[in-house]
Amino acid sequence: MNADPVTLREVAEEAGVSVSTASRALTGKAEQYRISKKTERSIRDVAERLGFRPSHLARSLRNQRTGLVGVLVPDVSNSFFSAIAREVTRCAREQGYDVLLVDSQESTACEEQLLGHLQSRQIEGLVLCPVGESAEHLQAFEAKGIPVVMVDRCFSQLNLTTVTSDHQSGTEALMAELLQKGHRVIGCLQGRVGTLPNNERIVGYRQSLKAWNIPFDRSLIAGDQFDELSGYRAASHLLSTHVGMTAMFAFSNQILLGALRAINERKLSIPKDISLVTFDDPPFAEFLAAPITSAKQDVPLLGKTAAELLLRQLKGHESPKNQIYRIPVEILPRKSIATCSFH
Repeated sequence: MNADPVTLREVAEEAGVSVSTASRALTGKAEQYRISKKTERSIRDVAERLGFRPSHLARSLRNQRTGLVGVLVPDVSNSFFSAIAREVTRCAREQGYDVLLVDSQESTACEEQLLGHLQSRQIEGLVLCPVGESAEHLQAFEAKGIPVVMVDRCFSQLNLTTVTSDHQSGTEALMAELLQKGHRVIGCLQGRVGTLPNNERIVGYRQSLKAWNIPFDRSLIAGDQFDELSGYRAASHLLSTHVGMTAMFAFSNQILLGALRAINERKLSIPKDISLVTFDDPPFAEFLAAPITSAKQDVPLLGKTAAELLLRQLKGHESPKNQIYRIPVEILPRKSIATCSFH
């Protein structure tokens, strides 16, 4: 026979605080009611030790709040987005919120449907990594007044806060690694056209060429999605059509996988036959025969910053609208770039 569920009063008595203080600490209101971090942590520790589980139904009926935060990503199988979701979940739970994670599968139609589902579940706020094709359905969702923070991709026509990496600077730093070693014909394996990360990385790519007085060749840009298949097709195309190409720049970890497959199929050696760099730093990058030089995004900080900005809004704090927070990236030089003699 199951034991009776632990009550909030029992948690409060064990922690040596009032029921109202325990309730506020466990529902993310500690800061609002000036409860110290030490006391909040003590209450949470007691609740966890006793196995306390709040009744979200009772709480929502009482104060018309669900305690739910939504996280919508375009591809949960992508380690970048799953890491963001994990960090948002951690931060939200620390403040007493539960998280509803959904995956749009890189489909705008699916994204629109899921936004309706999240609204029907009465989420209090949303961390959104949009597909990036259209903003119409997002404008309609924004008008409903549910707090939203976007991550990675954004739309200028939306009056929302965005957290993203410093894509242009990171790209320019990676390009410098190639250019300083003599590379002049550099293939670009891009992602989804029109998205903020892709746009800013293209700008960084072109600005780098311009700084070195290298003419821009549009035919050296290939690809259209941030996935392995696009990377494979793009790399295969460039390797077949540009025999003078000495290096390739993959715009994501998934694109990198496709590029590696295309390179391996041709029995080419990195960096002897082709140099390769990537934006993102997948776990396997440093364990290849030729570890890949990468631009590492601080993914935990992206997720943490987005969560904190959303939680501030949920606590009633004003948040700057239409502002982009850019998180620096770290360049990790490895062994995937050969010194190239340019004539």
